[in-house]
Amino acid sequence: MATVFSNPTFKHGLSLWCPQSPSLNHRTAPMAITGFRRRRSHLHVVASSDFANENREFVIVGGGNAAGYAARTFVEHGMADGKLCIVCKEAVPPYERPALTKGYLFPLDKKPARLPGFHTCVGTGGERQTAEWYKEKGIEMLYEDPVTGLDIQNQTLTTNSGKRLKYGSLIIATGATASRFPDSIGGKLPGIYYIRDVADADSLISSLERAKKVVVIGGGYIGMEVAAAAAGWKLDTTVIFPENHFLSRLFTPSLAKRYEDFYQENGVKLLKGALVKNIEAGPDGHVAAVKLQDGTTIEADTIVVGIGAKPAVSPFEALGLNTNVGGIQVDGLFRTRVPGIFAVGDVAAFPLKMYDRIARVEHVDHARKSAQHCVKALLSAHTHIYDYLPHFYSRVFEYEGSPRKIWWQFYGDNVGETVEVGNFDPKIATFWIESGKLKGLLLESGSPEEFQLLPRLARSQPLVDKHKLQNASSVEEALQIAQSSLNAQATTV
Repeated sequence: MATVFSNPTFKHGLSLWCPQSPSLNHRTAPMAITGFRRRRSHLHVVASSDFANENREFVIVGGGNAAGYAARTFVEHGMADGKLCIVCKEAVPPYERPALTKGYLFPLDKKPARLPGFHTCVGTGGERQTAEWYKEKGIEMLYEDPVTGLDIQNQTLTTNSGKRLKYGSLIIATGATASRFPDSIGGKLPGIYYIRDVADADSLISSLERAKKVVVIGGGYIGMEVAAAAAGWKLDTTVIFPENHFLSRLFTPSLAKRYEDFYQENGVKLLKGALVKNIEAGPDGHVAAVKLQDGTTIEADTIVVGIGAKPAVSPFEALGLNTNVGGIQVDGLFRTRVPGIFAVGDVAAFPLKMYDRIARVEHVDHARKSAQHCVKALLSAHTHIYDYLPHFYSRVFEYEGSPRKIWWQFYGDNVGETVEVGNFDPKIATFWIESGKLKGLLLESGSPEEFQLLPRLARSQPLVDKHKLQNASSVEEALQIAQSSLNAQATTV
């Protein structure tokens, strides 16, 4: 579940862009805004009791990864107890969402992941934040009641049930919603599944228990991860996608072929360059087949759609949207153009400082780090600009009895020429080089030490000898060449 959207046309100084009032000093604005909002919030609490939330100083809208990591940061600063409220549409506290298309979908006899095992913040080795944890920390949780309205002038929110909430400072962490097929081509037929939350995943699992023929539409993260899980269930599985190869936003054709071959060796059928015309229903109204534009029909009793996601910006459009990458426009401290309102995670269009462009990143790593950075800026004199290094990964075929576990990590920017080293068995690496600089790296099945080297290389962008990399006899040798370039750069600084 990871995507990066960027706008390379925005140049020069955007990492310092501040959509606040020009009268606010850039370095002191976070404290000034926070203090102002707190005083105003307290005054209103005394005067009114017609709001549904008791904790009104800070409100987080959304219950995903970003909300969980933001909550932990509030606790670490001693600013959660009696002050923080989280309002979300789900029935459970925040959890590590990537598990939904990985361990959560393992066959039932292969020790699948289940809640409360993967509540935040276990994904980074932190404490498991169950419902009891939030209660103990004095954090007010409002479940199954998404926000539907925002009144900026009166600093209030309206929820789906009609409740009114008061906030002093507001953090929007609503994430993204799954892109769906229109009803006119069968996008809502029984038997079609879109995965964004644990309830979606539970419904899919119930279907997999009865399924015989599974069709996965989409060749990106969700498509690849769901197809790997379906293979573990020993189901007839077909992946349909319009691109020429898997994960076309990141993988090179050569790299993608390695993974495609592995999937096919494990019984997964691939239909590349295929466009869906419509979903067909059987006599009972349940899905029966997928019909393609070329007239081909693929039978299916379970269909999983993973064709992308859209930032969940409603009802926050008035805060200012970025029309190029989508999402709510923020500065390097995640402030929107409205003082006291912030946006983090998938929904935020932020300055990607190291590449000097505006980006929106749909990935758990950014969700965690952006939330932490935002809260630190809100609560303290922490004013340095968010300097994110893009990071993506996937882990599939990790269930018991799998012929091989697949785990790759990528850091940096996939621009320029590529050098591929290794034959996938046991590992493979791809290096992206632009103007002689190492811009990005992807490593499959690396050791812990090798994976730890990747972000250092991607952030430093050392000059590397492309021909030496091309002549490397192994992934280990190639990484050693890159590390030597890094060391040489360090000695000249």
